[in-house]
Amino acid sequence: MPKHTVFFAKSIITLLACVSCLCMAHGVEKDIDLTRLPLGDGRISDHPLQGSIWPCQTAGFGTRRSHGGEWIKSDGTFDFSNKPVTEGEIYWPSKIDIRLVDGKRRVTGNDLPKHATGKFPIAPGNAAYRYDTNPNSISAQEVLMELPGAPALAQASSCLPGGAIGMLLTGSLLFNALDANGEDAVAHEIQDNCQGHPQRSGAYHYHSLTTCQADQGSGHSLLIGYAFDGFGIFGRRGENGKLLSNADLDECHGHTHVISWDGKMVSMYHYHATWEYPYTLGCFKGSPQRLPLQQGNRRRPG
Repeated sequence: MPKHTVFFAKSIITLLACVSCLCMAHGVEKDIDLTRLPLGDGRISDHPLQGSIWPCQTAGFGTRRSHGGEWIKSDGTFDFSNKPVTEGEIYWPSKIDIRLVDGKRRVTGNDLPKHATGKFPIAPGNAAYRYDTNPNSISAQEVLMELPGAPALAQASSCLPGGAIGMLLTGSLLFNALDANGEDAVAHEIQDNCQGHPQRSGAYHYHSLTTCQADQGSGHSLLIGYAFDGFGIFGRRGENGKLLSNADLDECHGHTHVISWDGKMVSMYHYHATWEYPYTLGCFKGSPQRLPLQQGNRRRPG
């Protein structure tokens, strides 16, 4: 086979992979305009507040230059569909195991996703480099958590750490929606086609539900992961398949109704992803566990 034919075939395969990922994201275009998502900048709070994030720490917020480009609009929106992504298609030896053991949900893994990632560090020749020079490399992490199998609501909600707040079923960690500058990470930070990237220690993570994790269908979304207080995180659709917004959810980005939980239909609290900031959790509704690498005191209102 001629070399130019091989190159053309590889280009088509790469293009189809990108289109497939975008199709997942654009599956709700009839319900939401991905070219004009509202920016979450400035929507942080020192207490539980609907549509905001309550971070445990704010040191360093507002001290760095924000990433951004033509996809950030002057009217307070951003064009998700036109945001640059880092190039590459790298597959990893993902390991994740989630099982109930003596009433505890034991989560073990290496934080490497089941899907392909972009190439990190972002290389100078990458078109995304002009916006974000992320120098970090993706590397395996040790994930070992024991979450309550039957989580309960805490007496009061609590703040979110700057690191991991949950684990998605893709095998990788979920962080809150803020970048290191305290701004909307989904809008500002350059990520790959699956909206993931590594931090300093190499932990690959998302700040929202990745479009590389299926959230399709017409009914209530399926479970997509677990928050570190043990409650489930579900996709963007609620009862009767309604695409959810902040107005449908409480200050921690969840609500209570009957869901499928460990093979049974039960009425319980759960979180949801949305296309609207803060995308997943705004605070913890239960009592959270922490990964060993996370620092910071846990704060409650009052």
